[in-house]
Parts: sequence; C-alpha cells; structure tokens
Amino acid sequence: MGQYRRVLLKLSGESLGGPSGKGISEDVLAAYAQEIAQAVRGGLQVSIVIGGGNIFRGLSGVGKGFDRVGGDRMGMLATVINSLGLSMAIRSEGIPAEVFTATPMMPVARYYMRDDAVSVMEKGGVALLAGGTGNPFFTTDSGAALRALEIGADALLKGTRVDGVYTADPEKDPTAVKYDELTFDKAMEDHLKVMDQTAFALCREGNMPIIVFDMNCKGNLLRLLKGEKVGTLVHV
Repeated sequence: MGQYRRVLLKLSGESLGGPSGKGISEDVLAAYAQEIAQAVRGGLQVSIVIGGGNIFRGLSGVGKGFDRVGGDRMGMLATVINSLGLSMAIRSEGIPAEVFTATPMMPVARYYMRDDAVSVMEKGGVALLAGGTGNPFFTTDSGAALRALEIGADALLKGTRVDGVYTADPEKDPTAVKYDELTFDKAMEDHLKVMDQTAFALCREGNMPIIVFDMNCKGNLLRLLKGEKVGTLVHV
C-alpha cells in the first residue's frame, strides 16, 4: 500500500479514552480497529504500540505516594490492558491480532520476540507490542522507537489528536504554524515536542522517519498510507 510495506503505529493511551482521555471508549476502539483492518486488508504489515495514560501515568504518580519504578510498572501494565482491548476490537473486524509483552505475562499475552511479532504481521495479522521496553524510566515513545527499528518498519506513525507538528501548541497558541515536514535537527533546535528525547534520538540515529498525524480524523490513516500528504513528516 503506497510507499510503505511495514509500519509501527504509536497511539496515546488518552486517545482510547475519547473526549475525556480517561478509561477506554468502545466507540474509539471500534473506529481505530476499522481503520487498522482496512490498512491490513490493503496489504500493509502493521504493529502497534499504545500508551497507558488513560489508565495510569507513572511519572504523574511521583510525589503522590508512588516511587518512579513502581509507578512506571503500573503504567506498563496499563499499556497491556489497552493492547488487549484493541486486539479484541481488531479481531472483531476479522483480522488476527496478537499481544506481545516486554516482560513474560503468559497466558495473558505472548512474550515479545522480534521474529514472532514479524511472523504475525507477515501472515496478515496485527502485532500489538505492549509493556514499553520492559524497563522503568523509558516512555512508550521510546518503546515504539525501539520496536520500529527492531522489526524493520518503514516508518513510525504517531497518531495524535492534532494534525501534525506545529511551531507551538496549537491548542494553546492560535498563531502556531504547522510544518508539512522538517528534519530531526530542526525539530531538536526548536525544541519541538515530536517525541521524548530518547525516542527521538533512536529514530534519528536509525534513520526512522516519523509521521505525526491526527488519528481521530476518519480515513487519515488510509490516506497517509496511500501516499497522500497527511500530518507532518520528520526525517533526517
């Protein structure tokens, strides 16, 4: 489909919560599953990393009785819950989906092995890669960057609630201007919040292009994958 053969789709946990950003919206799950299923039927190999902020964000718990390590572990478990939910929604669309976790969680999900995840995708299924990197102090953005490089993805697609990267936060600054594309160096110089610095460095060093787009706009994923200009492309 278009210029891509295999992609890693990064979704925020908050996006699964709908307008409130909390919990899991069945309507959002269904909408995402439909878009993903269409992409797979079009011949694309898809892997997915989802955050857990709709359930628990480890860093926000620091200072409220949670130490960073324990809080991050809770956040990792939240990503597993989200992945299980989306996997079931994808299966309901007739597409096989398997959840892999960075730490052993049988029989809840399969332990992540690169070749096993790639095999699922090559057979027409979706591999959901949960649990971040399996280590505290690393975000799901970092986990997504790492997995994208490991599985040999052609691009890392970051689905957000805004339609790309702007000079400032468009929800707070009405004068913010959108970039159609920019380099990693430009994004770093201007301190643009594309991803966290660890994830960003991994993508830059591994020459992994990032496309930031609005996943909540119906049809955006398919348009992007067909080669239409959607969102913002960040490249070397």
